[in-house]
Amino acid sequence: MVGFGPVDMPPTATVKFLGAGTAACIADLFTFPLDTAKVRLQIQGEAKAAGGGVKVTRYHGVFGTITTMVRTEGARSLYKGLVAGLQRQMSFASVRIGLYDSVKQFYTKGSEHAGIGSRLLAGCTTGAMAVAVAQPTDVVKVRFQAQASTTGASKRYQSTMHAYRTIAREEGMRGLWKGTGPNVARNAIVNCTELVTYDLIKDALLKTTPMTDDLPCHFTSAFGAGFCTTIIASPVDVVKTRYMNSARGQYRSALNCALTMITKEGPTAFYKGFMPSFLRLGSWNVVMFVTYEQLKRAMMVARHNWAVPL
Repeated sequence: MVGFGPVDMPPTATVKFLGAGTAACIADLFTFPLDTAKVRLQIQGEAKAAGGGVKVTRYHGVFGTITTMVRTEGARSLYKGLVAGLQRQMSFASVRIGLYDSVKQFYTKGSEHAGIGSRLLAGCTTGAMAVAVAQPTDVVKVRFQAQASTTGASKRYQSTMHAYRTIAREEGMRGLWKGTGPNVARNAIVNCTELVTYDLIKDALLKTTPMTDDLPCHFTSAFGAGFCTTIIASPVDVVKTRYMNSARGQYRSALNCALTMITKEGPTAFYKGFMPSFLRLGSWNVVMFVTYEQLKRAMMVARHNWAVPL
């Protein structure tokens, strides 16, 4: 077996909170180019739909998008918005993933058995809480990822802090919370699907296969969770990205954004960027959950060693 095995003491809420944020940041470092490609594909066609008259089919497929970005903007463009992305994960994942077990225990009143209803409620709750904390970081991340490289003062945003200040100055504080509605919906869906599916697949593997609570089980559960999440969450994710990135007044609301998409681009617009979404969510889930499980165990081992004198 590779990695840390199960420990006798269950991880504390603090260990889960810190472990989730750290694991999510590590996962973002590995998968951020796929996320950037997803955003570019999701907003493709938006300018034409809005009457901009620009070429729509600039990007073709996941790796075509990445290749085009590297060729036209340089390799660093794949990591645009990374600072805001890491800020987002430290605040966002810590809440939605790190507090999931604690909230689930709250709904089950401390019972060892958690039904599907309790798991879904816990996923919705921590997902909504996370958006309330981290929404501004998500807005800035999406704006950076959508921004094609230009030179000098023509750039929309010069840095992460400049983006926060510019959005607050030009759009008000509400601008930093733009898209909260679709983001709450998306993250309720994502959190429920991702965490509940991971929970259920992991439980099923432990009960029905020779697998133990180690890396192969975590890897398989995480991959399955990523696939299910991508299928269910893609339409809301596309609307969220479009609405967050839109100019002031372009859409009246997230619902108006969705109606504009289906009217001018058809229902397939809701699955734009599906392949990079799956590649990103699948790989992100694998890296995050495997790292998270190992970090929890490593921190509990370290905590025990500090508490017990040699």
